[in-house]
Amino acid sequence: MAKSCYRRIVVKVGTNVITGEDGLLKEHVMRSLTRQIAELRKKGTEIILVSSGAMAAGRVKITPSKNTTKVTSRQVLAAVGQVELAHRYAEFFAAHEIITAQVLATKEDFRDRQHYLNMRGCFEALLNEGIIPVVNENDAVSVSELMFTDNDELAGLVASMLQSDALILLTNVNGIYDGDPENSSSQLLHEAPSSNAEWERIIHPRLSQFGRGGMLTKCKTARKLASLGIQTHIANGTAENILPMIVEGASVGTVFRAEKQTSSARRWVAGSEGREKGTVTINARAVDVITSREKAASLLPVGITRIEGEFEKGDLVRVMSEEGRAIAIGVAACGADKAREALGKNGQRPLIHYDYLFLLS
Repeated sequence: MAKSCYRRIVVKVGTNVITGEDGLLKEHVMRSLTRQIAELRKKGTEIILVSSGAMAAGRVKITPSKNTTKVTSRQVLAAVGQVELAHRYAEFFAAHEIITAQVLATKEDFRDRQHYLNMRGCFEALLNEGIIPVVNENDAVSVSELMFTDNDELAGLVASMLQSDALILLTNVNGIYDGDPENSSSQLLHEAPSSNAEWERIIHPRLSQFGRGGMLTKCKTARKLASLGIQTHIANGTAENILPMIVEGASVGTVFRAEKQTSSARRWVAGSEGREKGTVTINARAVDVITSREKAASLLPVGITRIEGEFEKGDLVRVMSEEGRAIAIGVAACGADKAREALGKNGQRPLIHYDYLFLLS
């Protein structure tokens, strides 16, 4: 095997990779993936595995009663299946003398900065011990606002948290096509297009039968991670030796090229969208300044035209254009009252420092 081009990677395995049409686990695929991960481990690559499939594993053990609601049925299957899924992975990795640890997460775990740092410390400790973390959403307690869009989002947050070199999203198609993957005339794109309009046009929005996500959410995760400096691949998890091929640089799947690496604080901000306490509206000149790729710039009060909401120093705020377009989210360097006093004035300290500002477009 050639030398890996990545030191640390997050591998996300989708439901449609390790389950069949009957919704049950495909053990031969799980064995193949664990073997590939074990081989990469021997070459010195640190790996965090984010795996869907808890509900599929639960279906092996139990059929919820007919009077169970959709939400509680999902919770029952997930609670039973999480044990089974973790057991299967522990068994398959043990054959390669690798210890695994289960980490279950909800969206709220990433929203509090201190909790975020504690979780990162746990992951780092596991990796230092040579243990492979097996991560999944805690579906037994995740409902409504606590839910991730899907495990693609969770994998992206974990990759960002741990400053991984790459995120590999495994699905049941070879990557992104310029049309419907089931259409023989569609061509595989080995490199993702840079234009928003182009990639949104070509993504087929079909969902998997048993998972919550689809190719559109994978692309959104991939583009965000690439903007944070993390190379992201979308590839077919059922293809033979797919993981070694990707880390050795083979042209398989679709790659989203990484941009410049960003700070830990900005990566946390990027994963906290939706938790803003207020909104600031900025003029066109300020939009041009903070979105320029030529020079890093903080958000100064002189470019702000309106402030809405009540926020304190350290709270997240959303930055909007005067046309109502979401531009960025960031951490406020002062409270809303002081920000209003400085509104539109020159010579004031930044409301959001560049290190704490994440661009949304």
